[in-house]
Amino acid sequence: MEKLSVVIITFNEELNIARCLDSVTGVADEIIVVDSYSTDMTEEICKKYDVTFIKQEFLGYIEQKTFALQFANNDYVLSLDADEALSSELQDSILNIKSGFEASGYKMNRLTNYCGTWIKHCGWYPDTKLRIFNKNLGSWGGINPHDEFFFKKKEPVTHLSGDLLHYSYYTINDHHKQVERFTDIAAQAYFDNGKRSSLVKLWLSPVVKFIRDYLFLLGFMDGRAGFRICYISAGATYLKYRKLRNKIKESKR
Repeated sequence: MEKLSVVIITFNEELNIARCLDSVTGVADEIIVVDSYSTDMTEEICKKYDVTFIKQEFLGYIEQKTFALQFANNDYVLSLDADEALSSELQDSILNIKSGFEASGYKMNRLTNYCGTWIKHCGWYPDTKLRIFNKNLGSWGGINPHDEFFFKKKEPVTHLSGDLLHYSYYTINDHHKQVERFTDIAAQAYFDNGKRSSLVKLWLSPVVKFIRDYLFLLGFMDGRAGFRICYISAGATYLKYRKLRNKIKESKR
C-alpha cells in the first residue's frame, strides 16, 4: 500500500476542521495542519487527532501551502482546505489508488454547500480540482487567493470518482465578508503583477459574469441560492477591479 500525506492549512476553523479530519483519517498515513495562529478552538480540536500541528503566520494562500508542503514526509500529498471533506465514494477511490499510484496527479469534482444548499450549477460544479499529486514534480502557483498546483512538465493525471465536499458559507453575511477579503487579496495580487483595470472592464466584466453564471451555466436552476451566488459573484468582480483601479491611482500620487 502506497503512503499518502494529507496537508491542511487553517485559521479559525473550529466549525469545520473536525469534519475534515474525520473524513481523511481512514486514508491518510500522516496529517499535517499548518495553522495561522487561530484564536478559536481549532488547535484544541486538531490535537484530539493524530496530526502534526504547526503554527505559521499567514503568508498568502500560495505561499502558505508551499510552506506546508515541506513537512509532508511522503511523495504523494492530498491537499485540503479545512472547510472541505471527502465523500465516502471519494474515500473509496483514494484507497483504491493507494494500492499503487499510476498517475502523477489525481483530480476530483468539488461540490459546494451554500447556506445549507448543495449547488450543482452557477459554474460551481463540477469545479474540478487537482488535489492529490507527487509533490516532487511541481509547485503551488496561481494568483492569490486562487492557488493551484502546477507540474513542471506534462504529467499523467487521472480523474477520481466521488466528490470533494466544500462547506463554503453558513450565512449570506459570511459570503459578503469573504468577498471583501478575497477582493482585497486579488486586487493586490493583480496590482503586483502589473494588471490594469479599464472602465470598460470595470463595468462590463460584472455583467458578463452574471449572464454567464446565471444563464449559460444554469445558475437559475439552483433557485434562490443560485441567484444570490451569481449576483454576489458579479459584485465581487466589480469590487476587485474597482479596488485595483484605486491602487493604481494611489501609486501615481
